[in-house]
Amino acid sequence: MRLTLRTNLAMRTLMVCAVNPDRVVRKSDIAQSCNASENHLGLVIHQLAQKGFIVTLRGRTGGIRLARAPEQISVGKVVRDLEACLPFTECFDEAQNNCPLTQDCVLRGLFGGALEAFYAELDPVSLADLVRDNTGLRDVLALSAA
Repeated sequence: MRLTLRTNLAMRTLMVCAVNPDRVVRKSDIAQSCNASENHLGLVIHQLAQKGFIVTLRGRTGGIRLARAPEQISVGKVVRDLEACLPFTECFDEAQNNCPLTQDCVLRGLFGGALEAFYAELDPVSLADLVRDNTGLRDVLALSAA
């Protein structure tokens, strides 16, 4: 299993915001801190805003900030929301499934169980858990005073 770059960048973006709670974070700050493309981040930021994880602010002093406390943002929810548009395998996509084995395939059930176990591991972990007492991460993601 491999998560998309979009989900990876989304988690990085949320961590930058969590480490810098008292300021509006600019896309360029995130790109620099996370070694990411601003163009790709723009798409990720848009999706995070649509899902209600961040608030975007327009204008010269604009940027983004968390829409709610880091303790209220589940890592599992973020991953699930951003990966939901991609079925785990063909047989998980009701509209595009052409696999002739679907009705009798034990592997499909195993994959489904593994996927649920994956999310069960991530669901109780909050964004706050990722950044709390993580001085190394804070050193990398803390933005200097503007």
